[in-house]
Amino acid sequence: PAARLPPRTFRSYLPRSHRTYSCVHCRAHLARHEELISKSFQGSHGRAYLFNSVVNVGCGPAEQRLLLTGLHSVADIFCQSCKTTLGWKYEQAFESSQKYKEGKFIIEMSHMVKENGWD
Repeated sequence: PAARLPPRTFRSYLPRSHRTYSCVHCRAHLARHEELISKSFQGSHGRAYLFNSVVNVGCGPAEQRLLLTGLHSVADIFCQSCKTTLGWKYEQAFESSQKYKEGKFIIEMSHMVKENGWD
């Protein structure tokens, strides 16, 4: 008989009644649709979404990066379950027009899957 793997457990589960985004690699919940701010962002490897808050992610050390919209202090974020790098968290924006991004999260579309009632 095939060996049975233990069920995966995640740090946070989002309500099944809400439209959610999950990690495409391990299906850990990442964000509720209500936390989505913008779909028009660019990640390191393609299109990305900006979220107000996320769950089940870890944060690396902050570093300064010159992005399309100027210099920012960002920290890479990764899935707490499978350790895949998903995007980054904006720690600090140096231009006043970009301050709204501080404390927000970028997740690249290639690492997310939509779940629960998107019809």
